[in-house]
Amino acid sequence: MQEKGNKYGTHRVIEPKGVLPQPANKLDNNMDKIWDNEILIDVQTLNIDSASFTQIKQQAGGDKAKIAEIMLGIVEKQGKHRNPVTGSGGMLLGTVEKIGDALKDKTDLKVGDKIATLVSLSLTPLRIDKIKEIRPDVDQVDIDGKAILFESGIYAKIPQDMPEGLVLSALDVAGAPAQTARLVKPGDTVLIIGAGGKSGMLCSYEAKKRAGVTGTVIGLCHSEKSANRLKELGFCDHVFRADATQPVQVLETIEKLTNGKMADVTINNVNIPDTEMTSILCTKDSGVVYFFSMSTSFTKAALGAEGVGSDVTMIVGNGYTKGHAEITLALLRESEKLRKVFTELYA
Repeated sequence: MQEKGNKYGTHRVIEPKGVLPQPANKLDNNMDKIWDNEILIDVQTLNIDSASFTQIKQQAGGDKAKIAEIMLGIVEKQGKHRNPVTGSGGMLLGTVEKIGDALKDKTDLKVGDKIATLVSLSLTPLRIDKIKEIRPDVDQVDIDGKAILFESGIYAKIPQDMPEGLVLSALDVAGAPAQTARLVKPGDTVLIIGAGGKSGMLCSYEAKKRAGVTGTVIGLCHSEKSANRLKELGFCDHVFRADATQPVQVLETIEKLTNGKMADVTINNVNIPDTEMTSILCTKDSGVVYFFSMSTSFTKAALGAEGVGSDVTMIVGNGYTKGHAEITLALLRESEKLRKVFTELYA
């Protein structure tokens, strides 16, 4: 008979005892047995969080063997893939191998179903047996390994009408466009920082849809390549290149583009630190800044806003928003342009 597990997975925490799996320093990643409320997954691909993978690539000097060594070291030490620098994880694609007895009548899953987990790798018990392929351009790593989804964990079945790589890439950032749909109102001026990236493109499309013909969407990109891609998509009314870590320079551009009115909503999607003040300064006092980026420092954002006398409302990016998986996949079905670009880049 299987042992009874905790809904949130605290039975897998080795140390420190009493905490939840995400902040824990070490999880039990023994996959020989599962608790009654766990789902065992045969893992195919890890989609590493953008901030995390960017940091690992920099640490490894771009060398794939070194990237593999760093990742294996993280999992060996913690029993999960939580980047010790960024604190973030990612998500995974795999096949259901076993379902705990207590969940068999509570889930719509069956053995053999292919799923993407919608909870972070930073709280997911993971064992990596072999790293087969690293795709640094899309933050994905193919492995042989196993993982555990807890009773409270959320997931999405892989739909039949889309390639797996496309679905995994989109669902990795599903919280961002879903929150954009909540925040943006008709007539709003919206600034999207990191608009040419994966989450940025989805947010740009959703923002324009919500802001409508009376609204304005401004996309900030770092590279010429991403800026050109965004211009071709046509979701933004204005696209410009800038270094998001240089708030005064970006502020001057936004002042010109908005005639000094600034943004009603700013969405920060970048995967590098020190962009908090750019987001805050470019947003009007009554506006909202949504920090989807896992590189965001709460301290820098809070004290920085106080320091410049800004009364913006700041929202920490929650990777989960109700219906976020369905909303994001619907965007790819809705927009041929978006699906084409995502297929070319990630499928």
